[in-house]
Amino acid sequence: MTASLVRQYPPPVDPTAQEDAEARARDWAEIQERMLVPLHEAVYERLDVGPDTRLLGLRCGAGLALLLAAARGAAVTGTDPCPGLLALARERLRPSHGGAPRAELLHDSPAGAGSGGPYDLITALDPVRCPSGDPQALGALLTRALPGAASGTAVVLAGWGPQERCATSTVLRVAAKLADPLRSNGGWRPARRDDLEEAAQRAGLRPDGSGRVSCPFGYADRDSAVRGLLSTGLFDAAIAATDAEQVGKELAEALHPYRRADGTVRMPNVFRYLIARVP
Repeated sequence: MTASLVRQYPPPVDPTAQEDAEARARDWAEIQERMLVPLHEAVYERLDVGPDTRLLGLRCGAGLALLLAAARGAAVTGTDPCPGLLALARERLRPSHGGAPRAELLHDSPAGAGSGGPYDLITALDPVRCPSGDPQALGALLTRALPGAASGTAVVLAGWGPQERCATSTVLRVAAKLADPLRSNGGWRPARRDDLEEAAQRAGLRPDGSGRVSCPFGYADRDSAVRGLLSTGLFDAAIAATDAEQVGKELAEALHPYRRADGTVRMPNVFRYLIARVP
């Protein structure tokens, strides 16, 4: 009885945490997201994305991949669970001429067709933030977006390539080393050869081709590299298990082999994509 009389208040907002989240979203948009442009362009070129394309981008981040598709004339819809990244995506995709936007941004994955009819291309093209290393989670993400998709609709997934061709994997081992495996279920793990195929199978899709794309990670300096990599969320479990200062220090040390004489940081990587079809 007493409990029912207690007035309910919303949980207090931590302004420091909110500022940190906004700063990390900005770091992703300004530093890290552009590293994946070669992957996006290769997929769009192969699938002939253009004015007749209605594209749904899952985990669209700050909208750079959507912007590239919209520049080809496609009508785009993007979804992402991060409000800060969606806000930045809206800024990017706002028409400069004041006309009607050809972009729609949603906080959660739509179930079925969009307002303009069924999508003819569905993508999960962010292998860094998307759960590409977790076929079960990626399969579930796809399944929520597939109801109503027409037979033959293309679905494209992306993931990390082989470890020996991804220099960044050596740096990401810091995340795995510092995270507490007994308490955390996030972070990074090496990609397996059939991760994308397993995710497609879980979503009931039929594989229909694949490819590999070189996406080097290049940064102006070590500080930019640390900020960009921390913005991915792959180090969150390590920070929770230790602290941000230790993670930042060990990350900076792991980047040392990739620093050039002029202070820039460059790590060659290869990413893989899988094209699948709705049966």
